[in-house]
Amino acid sequence: MDLNVARERMVAEQLKARGINDPRVLEAMRAVERHRFVSPSLIERAYEDGPLPIGAEQTISQPYIVAEMVQIAQFKGDEKVLEVGTGCGYQAAILARLAREVYTVECIPELHRRAVTTLREMGVTNCFLRLGDGSLGWPEAAPFDVIIVAAAMPGIPRPLLQQLSPCGRLIAPIGEDELQTLVRIERVNGQWQESYFGECRFVKMTGKFGFAP
Repeated sequence: MDLNVARERMVAEQLKARGINDPRVLEAMRAVERHRFVSPSLIERAYEDGPLPIGAEQTISQPYIVAEMVQIAQFKGDEKVLEVGTGCGYQAAILARLAREVYTVECIPELHRRAVTTLREMGVTNCFLRLGDGSLGWPEAAPFDVIIVAAAMPGIPRPLLQQLSPCGRLIAPIGEDELQTLVRIERVNGQWQESYFGECRFVKMTGKFGFAP
């Protein structure tokens, strides 16, 4: 199986065909090798149109969902980003190509260690990783221009809103059911404004401001 061909097909059939049209997002999705973030037994499925298990009852997100989240974040290239939920590090690698700096937090030691190793092996130098409670954010590195949450939350934790820059935007799956709504939150004329981008399905966030374990 030619993984480069599979990745090009993913970009064309899963992303462009569904409305992902930001050239920088498409280039990042084309450049980052998703197969490096899954187990050897799943490499030939790495570019399928869906999530895949990565251990610890977690998944690597569907490529389209990753692309949609980063597209609606509207990156220009100079942003400082907080990612909540590193997982295997795939979305962090995408963000590292779109932003100036990426700070990413993961609560599961096994996944944190794997992401550190994979990103180092790929030569990613503008991504900083922490093991901890992502619902608390990364206060000492704030404010952030973009916060992307890769786990479902019952609502937006106040610490994350407090760590958002005045013109920042937060993208997260919100909801307590199996399906959530993808939401972008930003300040407009001093008021919080929410935009909605359809249904999605994420594993639930734990931690102080997440769901009870």
